[in-house]
Amino acid sequence: MLLVLCVDLDDDLGRKTDFDTPVVGREAVQDAAVALATADPEDSDVNVLFEGLHLHDAVDDEQREVAVVTGTDGGDVAANRKVGEEVDTVLARLTTGEDVRAVVVTDGAQDESVIPVIRSRVPIDGVQRVVVRQAQDLESMYYTFKQVLDDPETRGTILVPMGILLLVYPVLVVANALELPGATFGVVSGLLGLYLLFRGLGLERTIDSAVDRARASLFTGRVTLITYVVAAALFVIGGAGGVETVRSHGGLAALGVGEAVAAFVYGSIQWFAAAGVTASLGRVTDEYLHDSFEWRYMNAPFYVAAIALVLHGLSAFFVSEGAFALDALSYLATTLVVGTLVGVVSTLVFAIAETRFARTPETTA
Repeated sequence: MLLVLCVDLDDDLGRKTDFDTPVVGREAVQDAAVALATADPEDSDVNVLFEGLHLHDAVDDEQREVAVVTGTDGGDVAANRKVGEEVDTVLARLTTGEDVRAVVVTDGAQDESVIPVIRSRVPIDGVQRVVVRQAQDLESMYYTFKQVLDDPETRGTILVPMGILLLVYPVLVVANALELPGATFGVVSGLLGLYLLFRGLGLERTIDSAVDRARASLFTGRVTLITYVVAAALFVIGGAGGVETVRSHGGLAALGVGEAVAAFVYGSIQWFAAAGVTASLGRVTDEYLHDSFEWRYMNAPFYVAAIALVLHGLSAFFVSEGAFALDALSYLATTLVVGTLVGVVSTLVFAIAETRFARTPETTA
């Protein structure tokens, strides 16, 4: 059996006429369509009811029926639930032993949001959308924009950049009024570029997770929160020291790329090493406090120190000149030997400690 189902999601029929819904049967639907057209000739649901009648009469099938189901004013979840209940009522009224299939008639995208509710109750053979020719696709466009603007992710992707762009002109006006430098426009465009870059690469999730981890560390007493901040400060100091060392040796133009890199490492590696040791000690401390400590974790600060020692010897060798070259060569040899010994000895010592002092699971009596 084919059921032509006319959907009036916002219940114009019930609010503007005296008809109780659902309306089942050709004569009853025709009377309802006439009553709604008389009450409000401009209502698009009038076209839905007459289209339902047209499809009912055009189908060459003895087993066919037409019905009207309505929701509630507002078109929200409650409206979808009411449509589902009325569909159940219509199906219960049908006296047929055949399988029922439905053709849904709507007047636009809003009413079609209820199709999953109808499909969960009866198979749908097709959907017929009825719009006035003079307003073709107008309602669909409206609800498409409405759906896009209701999506939080879409709002953040589209509306935020548009809002920043629209703020550029008033920001420039205010900057000129306050006699601020012309770099204001560059700052605003830079912020917009950073936002689009973060959205495009999906880095906002990484930043959110990092903020969540920092918040958790703050309230759970993790030492790494402090040591990472100290390590970051040491890293910045090391970068500044490296740049200053490059300048003191004549700059990039005088040194060339290779020697400039060596000078930068020579002036910054001790600070970088201090940052690495500080961060690794904080991590080891946290592992110990949370009962997940392993002796091999202690290798980290010694490895950092050994690598830093080797890099310092290499950079000193490349930036040394004249009479200092021989001393730099001896220093390089010493750092290579000492760095190797530090790495090997620390590995052996903590491997032995891991074997002899390994934690054993507690046994219960």
